[in-house]
Amino acid sequence: MEHLIQHFRKEEQPFIERVMEWQRDVEYRHHLRLTDFLDPREQFIVSSIIGQNDDLSLKSYGVFDEAERRRMIICPAYMDVIPEDFQISVFTIHYPSKFLQLKHRDVLGALLSLGMNRSKFGDIKIEDNKIQFAISKEISDYVQTNLVSIGKAKIQIESLNDLNQLIQSNEKWIEKSLTVSSMRLDSILSVALKISREKSKLLIQAGKVKVNWTVRESSSFELQEGDILSVSGFGRIKLLKSEGRTKKEKIRLVIGHLEQK
Repeated sequence: MEHLIQHFRKEEQPFIERVMEWQRDVEYRHHLRLTDFLDPREQFIVSSIIGQNDDLSLKSYGVFDEAERRRMIICPAYMDVIPEDFQISVFTIHYPSKFLQLKHRDVLGALLSLGMNRSKFGDIKIEDNKIQFAISKEISDYVQTNLVSIGKAKIQIESLNDLNQLIQSNEKWIEKSLTVSSMRLDSILSVALKISREKSKLLIQAGKVKVNWTVRESSSFELQEGDILSVSGFGRIKLLKSEGRTKKEKIRLVIGHLEQK
């Protein structure tokens, strides 16, 4: 396990220790452990740790098709898991869309203003004038009672019980193979976005690049498999896997690119 941990960043150590506590708890008590909503990097870490144990099973669910944020269940390998075990509620927001348009950041800001941690909310989906979001069932009553406005818009929210009415994702990740000289942030951005190394450095220094939802302003920041980059004006990039090195010692990578619409 120590050999596995050394491949993660120091700042991720507290989360890694928490995952290992979850693992020990499930092994000792022989029951399932349900997490809050985890971002893709956190899901990658959980999968890397729990996946080493043949006696345990790991499941994830975020309700929406190809959900980015998911709750995960760690349980004994013999235990069956159903969607209801993830304890997720889905709400639809109604608002006067003729007069204004709400965006993802507006909805997220309103939810966070209720005093809840981001880990209690899953994906927020917006399609035309329809808004839906996933939430931990344990706080659903509180949110339904207290979320009465978003920005200047008075809203109504209702529970969505028919999952056939879920907003379907129209995001299209394009998978690409590329070779880079190093795992530095500026190097990978330059090759992935087909821009000069200098331009990639300027984007980073301007605070326009996030790695796993945290702004990184150092061009030399080292990326790892499983990282997600958000680049203002260019969309998002997932580092899917490393496929070794070429004869010239360049690193082979497979990435996913979701272009900004």
